[in-house]
Amino acid sequence: MDLPIRSPLLNVMTAAARKAARGLLRDFGEVDHLQVSRKGVQDFVTQSDIRSEKILYEELGKARPDFGFLMEESGETTGKDKEFRWVVDPLDGTNNFIHAVPYFCISIGLEKQTPKGVEMVAAVIYDPVHDEMFIAEKGKGAFVNQRRLRAANQRTRDFYFVTGTARMETPYQDVTSQLTRHAASLDCVLRRGGAAALDLAYVAAGRYDAAWFAKLRKWDMAAGILLVQEAAGRVCCVVQGEDYYETGCVLACTEPAYEKLLSGMAPSKKAS
Repeated sequence: MDLPIRSPLLNVMTAAARKAARGLLRDFGEVDHLQVSRKGVQDFVTQSDIRSEKILYEELGKARPDFGFLMEESGETTGKDKEFRWVVDPLDGTNNFIHAVPYFCISIGLEKQTPKGVEMVAAVIYDPVHDEMFIAEKGKGAFVNQRRLRAANQRTRDFYFVTGTARMETPYQDVTSQLTRHAASLDCVLRRGGAAALDLAYVAAGRYDAAWFAKLRKWDMAAGILLVQEAAGRVCCVVQGEDYYETGCVLACTEPAYEKLLSGMAPSKKAS
């Protein structure tokens, strides 16, 4: 088995995720007493979420003090080092967490400014309930708990798909709705996970064959996209001519799933 050699960077990221996860697990055990405030339509933020983000900010900032941040709750913080920026979701799957559904995670990505543009270079997604640490570095593969990940290429069972519902109006909702309707007509199983980052990690692990979403934020998908790519999966924007980081409209899957999903759909066009 080809085990990963953890770089100092990944050690920093995994240690920060584990430290923040301790508070999440404690609060998850007392979810009925959790203080919850309404942040928007079907969008909740908890004190646990805020505490997790604070720990991640402190731990990552202590290890790499010059890096910038893009975080779900506190937004963007510009660092002295303009080359690197952390992209962090301190609790992906908040609604699952609030309703005591054990499907949520911490997501940490690191992006780098290169001559060709911004690219993700490292990723950590940690599922504290099941103690699964998904990691990836660009060009070095993807792993979960020391096991290499490969997005499956062949299937002896039905395709297993997952999708999500956009929390806001988006011009790309019709495209992903069409994709969902087409998937439902196929010989497949269709699920809604409720934690996009973990859904993407499951695609990388071969547990799902495909995942698609109409409107994600960068912190929802940055780490998961690198995991899928490093596990030899395919990632694209469903809308031709668009970028998934710009639109939030993303499809991640194996090659067979890609062909199966898009074979019955009309070509999508760039939004006007």
